Amino acid sequence: MSDQISSLSKKREKVLSFGELLLRICPDMDGQWLKENKLPFYVGGAELNVATALALWNVPSAYLSAVPDNSIAHEIVDDLATKNIDISKMIFAGNRLGLYYLPKGKDLKNAGVIYDRAHSSYSDLQVNQINWDEVFEGVSWFHFSAICPAINQSVADVCLEAVKAASAKGITISLDLNYRAKLWKYGKEPIDILPELARYCNLIMGNVWAANKMLGTALHTDLKTDGAYAKETLLQQATNTSKEILSLFPACKVVANTFRFDYGKGIRYSTAIYTENQLSLSAEYVSDEILDKVGSGDCYMAGLIYGFYNQLPVQDVIDFATAAAYDKLYIPSDATTSTVTDIEKRIIRDDK
Repeated sequence: MSDQISSLSKKREKVLSFGELLLRICPDMDGQWLKENKLPFYVGGAELNVATALALWNVPSAYLSAVPDNSIAHEIVDDLATKNIDISKMIFAGNRLGLYYLPKGKDLKNAGVIYDRAHSSYSDLQVNQINWDEVFEGVSWFHFSAICPAINQSVADVCLEAVKAASAKGITISLDLNYRAKLWKYGKEPIDILPELARYCNLIMGNVWAANKMLGTALHTDLKTDGAYAKETLLQQATNTSKEILSLFPACKVVANTFRFDYGKGIRYSTAIYTENQLSLSAEYVSDEILDKVGSGDCYMAGLIYGFYNQLPVQDVIDFATAAAYDKLYIPSDATTSTVTDIEKRIIRDDK
């Protein structure tokens, strides 16, 4: 592991997550919400889910977003502070919170998601609006995701400004390659934006299909996303993809790949980490039925950060992160509510 990543716990400085704070509105599928005048919602967003998990797991955690300066936004941000998240750098500007609608049980990659994020406070961020020298004070790790630059060119430019500033300060940078087709609507494809951002990143997480679409890595032409492949085929692709990412982006020292496939009403889930010329594997987790897919990938990302921040061996990192992601499938909210102890009980320690 690189010195930059492995020395973090000696500093006990903060992990800063940067992204859009969102409200997820969750109507049921049969219209009962109309009859009962009840519409469940959750506070989240990919990066906030990471920040929430880290704070719960006693990693110093900070969160930066932009929200309107009104009573609702202040209530939400104040609630984040009660979860031990440092919100001191939050930006109060603009006119509205971003929203999205996702029927219960649906996946964010599903056609059922409806975004309502145009002209939100976060989407209106501009270059030179954020003083990154101040924001990065006391920070040793910066995390963001590919959802941020998917919003518009202005936010993509702010992300580039952020990773350049973080890199110049020797801050470890992690990137989640989460692809949301419905967000890339401003005339750019991910491949036009993400490679420049990835140049500054030390840990890149995603899957082989996202890396192909967003970073241009090679993919077997017959490798679809339905999971109907031999394990050896998938792991060879993960190895090839990881090596290519490390070659294309020399700052990157760790590549993590997830394999999440539908299994009836449930799921098959496993992951791999490639670092120091070695592929480490998780056990495969199989469930006949799950509760909520939202935030599982964010929980895996948080698990990776937790493990590397605390200088755990690579196998322990992947075991914890994979169990955390699987555990999140049974929690009906955007962020995990499980403690480190809860997650450690989930870990499958054989069948590698």
